[in-house]
Amino acid sequence: MSELYNFLTIPFLLAMFLALNMGASGTSPSFSAAYGANVIKRSMIPGLFGIMVLAGALLAGKEVTLTLGSGLIDQTFFTPVNTSIVLLAIGLSLLISNLLGVPQSTSQSTVLSIAGAATAVGGLNTHKLFYEIIPAWFILPVISFLLMLTLTKWIFPLIKSKVYSYDYSHMKSHAGFKLILILASCYVAFSIGANNVANAAAPISSLTINALGSESIQNFLPITILSVLIIAPCFGIGSSLLGHKVTESQGRNMVHVTPFNATVIAIIVASLLLIASVSKGIPTSLVQLNGAAFIALSISSNGWSPTFSNKTVKRFFLVWAIAPVFAFILTYILIKMVS
Repeated sequence: MSELYNFLTIPFLLAMFLALNMGASGTSPSFSAAYGANVIKRSMIPGLFGIMVLAGALLAGKEVTLTLGSGLIDQTFFTPVNTSIVLLAIGLSLLISNLLGVPQSTSQSTVLSIAGAATAVGGLNTHKLFYEIIPAWFILPVISFLLMLTLTKWIFPLIKSKVYSYDYSHMKSHAGFKLILILASCYVAFSIGANNVANAAAPISSLTINALGSESIQNFLPITILSVLIIAPCFGIGSSLLGHKVTESQGRNMVHVTPFNATVIAIIVASLLLIASVSKGIPTSLVQLNGAAFIALSISSNGWSPTFSNKTVKRFFLVWAIAPVFAFILTYILIKMVS
């Protein structure tokens, strides 16, 4: 048994470290609006975020875990070395994105890292990748963009209520809207749990099954739940250790986005993420769904040309294209080297 622990230690530590970083980055799209509006204390965010992520992973994360654990490549691939390489490639791609100051999709890096490994060993499920996952990566952000553009350009201007234009300083006197903002934040965290926990939990679930032997395959679900129970709390820990910096900077300085718009974006993004999770088990990008909605909001406010000439928007598209490809190539090379 001690030998088994030795085999599993490094992959589990890498998965937990990845979850810590995902928890830190996921706190901002979940709770930055609520924090910026002063409707929730900073000390409450990590615990609430962690609880909702865990609930989302347990209640709605099964299909995504199956996709990443065995849908793209046979789960027997996930040996300690191979799993460590996959998790390392994902972590390095996210590190590059963080150094450039651009939020990156962990899900896309995870999928392409596993795809790179599968290509190296000749076991890639091309139908799942090219006919289900990649099309969803293009379709869902377009839906997020079109929904937000339609609402902000044609629907919301018809609303006579002053709530639409209230800034964060007005929120103290609106108890009902404060509750809605908190619920929307929890909804985003739940959807993150349903989709993103699998990025770290799925590889180690398959690894654990392989380490325990073929007879343990019938216990896939309990092992997956155990993996989620180990990984999901790391999101809350990451939020507690690192998330407050991102939340404070993005929440306090979000002066160009009203609480109303921030709530609408949260609901749109969380709904699309949750639908992708429970319907087809598609690992997809919260960052890109969020970014597409904010680009639509910018177009409604500033126009097309100023939005797409913005340096930050250009950097987003560049890094979104490069980071997952980097994960694919790095994993492919490393798997080829060790095999």
